Parts: sequence; C-alpha cells; structure tokens
Amino acid sequence: MAQLTIDRQDNIGIIRFSNPPLGYMDGETESELEAALTEVEGDPEMRAVIVTGADKEVFIRHFDVGVLFERSKAMAERGLTFDPARPVPESPIHKCYRRIEAMGKPFIAAINGTAMGGGFELALACDIRIVKDGPYDLGLPEVNLGILPGAGGTQRLTRLVGKAKALELMLLGRTLTPREATELGLASFCVDGDVLEKALEVASLLASRSPRAVGHIKDLIQGVSNRSSEDGFARERTLFCDLMVDERGLEEMGKMVAGERDIRDPSLAHLKRN
Repeated sequence: MAQLTIDRQDNIGIIRFSNPPLGYMDGETESELEAALTEVEGDPEMRAVIVTGADKEVFIRHFDVGVLFERSKAMAERGLTFDPARPVPESPIHKCYRRIEAMGKPFIAAINGTAMGGGFELALACDIRIVKDGPYDLGLPEVNLGILPGAGGTQRLTRLVGKAKALELMLLGRTLTPREATELGLASFCVDGDVLEKALEVASLLASRSPRAVGHIKDLIQGVSNRSSEDGFARERTLFCDLMVDERGLEEMGKMVAGERDIRDPSLAHLKRN
C-alpha cells in the first residue's frame, strides 16, 4: 500500500503520509518521497507545497527502528568501520531533504501530531512549520538508543536554535511539546484546530506571491550557511536586480506608485500567531 499521496488544491500541492498503525518511516517512504518531489518539480502550476500526516495525531512518528536494527546488524556482521575521513554517500532520504531546501517552491510542514527522528528531520527541511497543539512529541531523541540523528537533524536544528539549545536537546534526548517548539522559533504557528487548514491559509498567501521572488528569497536564505558573506551579498544584489526587471515586479511596484496598493500587504493581517 502506498504511504504517500499527492494531490493539488488549486495551485497548492499536498503530500500526505500514512503508514498505520504506528506511522513509521521506512525505505518505502524514501522512494515514494523521491517520486513525489519529482512530480512537484515537474508541475509549474504548483506554487507551494504542504507536507502533512494523513493519520490522526501522527505526522511521521520516526524512522522504523526495526529496519535500522536489521541494517545495523548486517553492517556489523560484515565488519564495517566508519571514519569521517571517508564520508558515507548520501542515501535517498538525504537527497530528498536537500531537494526540498533547494527547490524554488516553499514547503510547509503541517505537523498534525507526533514527529520525531526522521519525521522531525523532514519537518526541519521544510521552510515553514505549523504545529497542532496537544500532547505530541517533537524532536530528535536518537541518543536514547545510542545513535544520533542521521538525516541532517544535527545540522538543521543547530542552525535554527543555536548550538547551546541543540546540544541540550540532542544530548539529553529531550522532545518538545508543540508550544515549546513554537516558543523556540521552530514553528511559526501553534494551532488548536485543524493544522492543515492553517497550512492552506499560509500556502495560499505564498502561492499568490511572485514565484520568482519567493524562489530567490528561499535561495538566498537557505544558502546563508554555505556562502561567505561577500558571496551572499553579491548574490543578493544580483537577484534583486533580476526581480527589478521581472514583469511581476514591475507590475506590483507600478500599482504602488499609482496608489493602488501598499508595501504592507493587508492579506497578512489574518495570519495571527496563536
């Protein structure tokens, strides 16, 4: 049975995950996510993407530890050893999370329940996170099993919350409540009701923006850690000028000059933080 489904609501793509009864991610999830991202990339009308869980109270619980255990035993039986001097190649899940970050379309994680380990790492790869309030565990508690987050979690969480908080959370193996995650800045909104409804509200706003401007802003921000300040400023200047001569930019600025709109978009007013 397929774990991921993807459909469109107007110009918004919605990727839903379902793997009952426990909602674990596994190898099948990786291959299906690859296919879903290829579909997203190939659809120019899809302006924003939401990733969410289809099952009640679970986004993606975490990667299936049973699968990891079998992989671990097989590697140990072969006598494999590992050294940072010989980096391990990326697996499909690593490539998928990097594709999400690199893609010009904004991704929103609508976290409708528990999200730990690989599931939380997927949310960290998205551009905006919205969480449902409730008794749900969010985070990277892998150290409790003698391992560590292996799909980018140590890097992405640290960039978002800083070294001290990242060390505290991952060394202690502590998970967060949705409200704690929001207070830390990991989530933009914590909602009492339907998290997908809020995600669609945000996605609709993003989809109404200039896709070129959205893509350029995402490119600049996602690349901050990988570029020198000099390169970052130079890229910003260049992409700014690219939008200055873009048809959409000329149209929107012309409306403001004509008194038809304001730079403070009134459509933002309804996006209140809970």
